[in-house]
Amino acid sequence: MENSPVLYAIEGGVARVTLNRPEKRNALNDELVAGLKEALRDAGAREDVRAVLLTGAGADFCSGADLSALTKVAEGSVSDNFDDARSLMELYALVRRLRVPVVAAVRGRALAGGCGLATACDVVLASASARFGYPEVKIGFVPAMVMAILRRNVSEKRAFEMVTRGAEISAAEAERVGLVNRVYGDEGFESEAEAYVADFARVSRSAVTLTKRLLYQMDGLSFDAALQTGADLNTIARMTDDCRAGVARFLSKAK
Repeated sequence: MENSPVLYAIEGGVARVTLNRPEKRNALNDELVAGLKEALRDAGAREDVRAVLLTGAGADFCSGADLSALTKVAEGSVSDNFDDARSLMELYALVRRLRVPVVAAVRGRALAGGCGLATACDVVLASASARFGYPEVKIGFVPAMVMAILRRNVSEKRAFEMVTRGAEISAAEAERVGLVNRVYGDEGFESEAEAYVADFARVSRSAVTLTKRLLYQMDGLSFDAALQTGADLNTIARMTDDCRAGVARFLSKAK
């Protein structure tokens, strides 16, 4: 529905999830976070979905928490604030645990929790004029949960600078430090993003799912444990229908 805080549609194997509060710069509130979780869970459960494309309606991707959320920070009890933080934590974790790739397409600003949402995605595409930043320290707040993800995306010194200075950076700078995968021109950005996610239909869904799981599962493992985990998953991959069919096609061409 057009008035829903989150728009959700499936087209050609891509689950399109749109933050739909353009008049509020797609600021996060309870309804929007709940809608994102519902859409992502549905997309992850569908066998026909190969990737999720996450966008923002209007000029900006997401400006962070809205006034109601900030009021909760200022006036809420410890329990209220814990529940609010936990809900956002669940959203970040859901993105990472989803079986298929989640691609953020950022036009305009991605700030505070909005930058955190983009950072939590597996891939970040940005238009040339996009801006990224964690301005929380300017109001005495801490981008605490997203640091677990940011620290895995950029160097320690760059992460420190981003979360303690609160400055915005350009799309080009975000790409240079590893926060963004690709930067495309403002003109035609949407078509470039759609072409990018469409490529996931050309590779094995099961292989991508297993690869995503393994990549994040290796966080914190020792070298030997990571190798062993890789060997275990390699064995699983060999037994999938996609792998057996792919090997058979390769062998038939080689003859």
